[in-house]
This record gives sequence, structure tokens and C-alpha cells, in this order.
Amino acid sequence: MINVSVQPAPIDLVSELAAVEIKGAGGIATFIGTVRGDDGVTGLTLEHYPGMTEGMLIALAEEAFARWELLGVTIVHRVGEMAPGDHIVFIGTAAAHRKEALESCAYLIDRLKTEAPFWKRETRGDAAMWVEAKANDLDASERWT
Repeated sequence: MINVSVQPAPIDLVSELAAVEIKGAGGIATFIGTVRGDDGVTGLTLEHYPGMTEGMLIALAEEAFARWELLGVTIVHRVGEMAPGDHIVFIGTAAAHRKEALESCAYLIDRLKTEAPFWKRETRGDAAMWVEAKANDLDASERWT
């Protein structure tokens, strides 16, 4: 089972966790990303290319299914304007054993950060700037190849 959503609405963590709790799963791993407020960030805007973004997230979930014996994957990503503390991404994986759930969840967030077509603009006070991928994000993604 693969569930993917790209949405401007806040992520309902309770519903998303319930959706990935699959009978027979011995391990469920989740990652919840939030908008950081460090370095003076007062806002974040995420843009995406509709259709292409969802397609890439589905492809990443399918890759995870091919690498690990999974029962389910849920990926929910926000777009639009957000404030520090807002949830920006939820990833949930379910597997018969914890190792597969944990590894696949880490794989998905590492790959999503560099592969999914999102454009991020941070606001600090009155100034806004586009943010590029960080070297450590690229390194984390490359460890899976």
C-alpha cells in the first residue's frame, strides 16, 4: 500500500499514523519534519510542480518497496506558506520487522530531500531567499546508492 499526498493543509498526524498502522506490521517507523525557526527564519514557502512532485514521491515509495519487504508507505508533504513549528513532512513505513521499517523510513527522507521537485524560500524578517540543497543532504542521499 502506497499513500502519497502533497497538500497546502496542515498534516493530520493522528490520521496519517493510523493509515500506516497495518495488520501484521511488527515495526512502524515515522519521520515528522518541522519548519525550523533557527537563524532568524520567520517563514517558509514551498512550491512544487503538481503531478511531477507526486510522481516522484510515488517512485521513491516504489523504490523502497523494491529494496525492503514493506507492508505500507505513507508520504505527506506540505506546500505553500508555513511558519516555524509547522509540520512540513510526514513519512511512515510499515514492515513485518523493525529493521526494514527504520531503514526504509530513513531512505525515503534522505532521497526526498534531494530528489523531489520542491522549491524552498525562507523568510527572515523582511528578506526572502531561495534555499538550495545542502551538502549534508546530498551526502545522506548518496549513501543509499
